[in-house]
Amino acid sequence: METFFIKAAQLIAAFALLVIIHEFGHYIFARMFGIKVEKFYLFFDPWFSLLKYKPKKRQTDNPDRATWRDTEYGIGWLPLGGYVKIAGMIDESMDKEQMAQPPKPWEFRSKPAYQRLLVMVAGVLMNFLLAIIIYAGIAWYWGEKYIPLDKAYEGMDYVQSAQEIGFRNGDIPIMIDGTKIEADNNDKLLDILEADTVTVLRNHKDSVKIAIPENFIFRINEDKGFFTYRMPVYIASVVNGEPAKGAGLQVDDRIVSVDSVATPSYTEFTAELAKKADKNTVLGVMRDGKFIYCPIKPNSAGKIGIQIKPITDVYPVVTRHYTFMQSIPKGWQIGTDRLSSYVSSMKYVATAEGAKSLGGFGAIGSLFPEKWSWLSFWEITAFLSVALAFMNILPIPALDGGHIMFLLYEIISRRKPSEKFMEYAQLVGMAFLIILLLYANGNDIYRFIFK
Repeated sequence: METFFIKAAQLIAAFALLVIIHEFGHYIFARMFGIKVEKFYLFFDPWFSLLKYKPKKRQTDNPDRATWRDTEYGIGWLPLGGYVKIAGMIDESMDKEQMAQPPKPWEFRSKPAYQRLLVMVAGVLMNFLLAIIIYAGIAWYWGEKYIPLDKAYEGMDYVQSAQEIGFRNGDIPIMIDGTKIEADNNDKLLDILEADTVTVLRNHKDSVKIAIPENFIFRINEDKGFFTYRMPVYIASVVNGEPAKGAGLQVDDRIVSVDSVATPSYTEFTAELAKKADKNTVLGVMRDGKFIYCPIKPNSAGKIGIQIKPITDVYPVVTRHYTFMQSIPKGWQIGTDRLSSYVSSMKYVATAEGAKSLGGFGAIGSLFPEKWSWLSFWEITAFLSVALAFMNILPIPALDGGHIMFLLYEIISRRKPSEKFMEYAQLVGMAFLIILLLYANGNDIYRFIFK
C-alpha cells in the first residue's frame, strides 16, 4: 500500500506541474493579446471546486480592457487535466450563451487569426520547453550517468519473449543493424526493438546475430521490459546471527556457485539457494582473487543473511558532467531525441496490438519508482511533458491540434469555419477523447485483474 501511495504522489505531482505549465502557456499568450481569461483551473470542477480565488476588481479598472483580475483561479476535484476558459472561444465549456452575444473586443473570436493560432500553440510549446529545461537541469545537476553495455561483463537478463527469438541470459548487445552501439545512446532500447538484426557477444567470445521480428515491440510491452543488467553477487554486508556469518562469508566476497552450479548473477543465485532451503550445501566464493569453498546451511526460506552490492558499485558508472552553458544544448538534444523516438513509436498505436497496449493513469503511474527519487521523478516528468506536447498537437477537435488545424484552414483559405460547425466538431472530439480515456483506463483494469 505504501508503494501505491508513493507512485500516486509522484504521478499527481508530475501531472499537476504539466497541466499548470500547459494551461499557463494559453493563459499568458491570451493575456499578451488582450484576451479575457475567465477561469484558470488545475483539474476539472464540474458542480464544485476544491479551491478558488477571484481577485477583486479595482474601481479604476476599464470594463473593456482585460486584466488578470478577470480570471477565477482554482483547483477542481476531478484530476483528469485542467483548463483555461478563454472568453469568446468554443471549447470544452460549450458556453453557447456567451457565443450568442455580439463579439466583444477582448474576446478570442475578435482577434486576428495569427494571434488565436499563437494562443493555441502556446500550451504545446510550453510543455516542450519544460521538457528541455528539465533535461538541461538534469544534465547540469546530476550529469549524464550510464553503465556502458560492454562494461557489464556478466551481460543482461532477458525476458521470456526476448529469449524466444534467440537472446540468452548473459548476452551483451554490441551492434544494431551492423552499427556499433554507442555507450551514451539513450535510445538504444528502442533502436534494438525497431532493428532488423542485433549482434550480441555471447560467452565473452562469440558474436551472434539475432533477427528481430516485425512488431516485436508489442511482445516486449506485454512483458513490461526487455533486459536488465545482470547482478553479480558481491557481498555488501553480513547479518549477525545468520548462516552467512557462521559460514565465514565476508564483505567484498563474490559468490559464484551454489553446490557446484554456476551462479554468475543474482538471478541464478537466488534460484539455486531456494532449492537448498534448510539443507547443507557449499558456496563457491571468490575472495581476493582466490577461489574458496564455504559450507553453509540456508534457513527455511532459502536465505543466508547477506546484502549485496548495488549495480553501481559493481560495474563502472560513467558520469559525463556539463557546465550550465553546456547543459542547455544537451537539454535540447535529449528533448528532441525523446520527441523523435516518441513520434516514431506512435506508428504502432494504429495496429491491433498497439491498441491493446494503450494504458491510462495506471500505466503512467507504473513508470514511477517504488521509492521517491528526484532524478527519476524529473526524468519521467520530462518524458511525459514531451508526450503531452505531441498528443495535444494531434489534429483532433477538442485538442489544441484540432483548433490549430481549423485556424490554419482559416489563414490559408481566408474563410472562418462557422461557429455551429466548430460546436459540432468540439462535441465529436470530446466524445472521441472520452471513449479513448475509458478504453485506455479499461485496459489498465483488465491487465490488473487478469494479468
